[in-house]
Formats: sequence, C-alpha cells, structure tokens
Amino acid sequence: MFGEMIAALGRPDVALGIVAALDDADLVKRLAAASDAAGRAPADTVRATVHGFVETASDDDWMQLMGIMNRAGDPGLAAIRAILARKLPAIEETAS
Repeated sequence: MFGEMIAALGRPDVALGIVAALDDADLVKRLAAASDAAGRAPADTVRATVHGFVETASDDDWMQLMGIMNRAGDPGLAAIRAILARKLPAIEETAS
C-alpha cells in the first residue's frame, strides 16, 4: 500500500487527497509555507518531500518508519504523515 501511495504522488489530486486525509492543520500550514518558499505547488512539495526521504533515508530512518507503520491502522497514511512531519520545516512563530 505504501509503495502504491508513493507511486501515485505524481498525481496532484492524489497528493492533496492524502494531505486532506491526514486531517492535520499544522502539517497543512507547514506544507503551504514550504511550497510558497520553494515557489511550487503543494502537491509537488508533497511528492518531492516523500521521494526525497525514500531516496536518502538511512537504515535508522527506515526502522523508525517501519515501527510507526506497524502500530498504525493505516500504515501508508501513517508513513506519509511521519515523513512530512519530519521533513517539512517548522513554522517560526512571531510575537504579536
């Protein structure tokens, strides 16, 4: 399932559908900020972030991800959430 999700990330509707399924306002804000900073569409940022992880993850990264997936009801979705949460830059809060 996870491999199929990764393969489908090239389709913007799939990438954005996965983000919507995460139902995580913080990740959506971080995705928007990272996309704006890179000058690309959010779906492209999702694809690039996940593919970047897959291509460069260490053995320890994969072990952690497998642990997350083993504990999840939806392992593929949990993996995407974990990758985005780890790789998308945090948004710095400014004092008002």
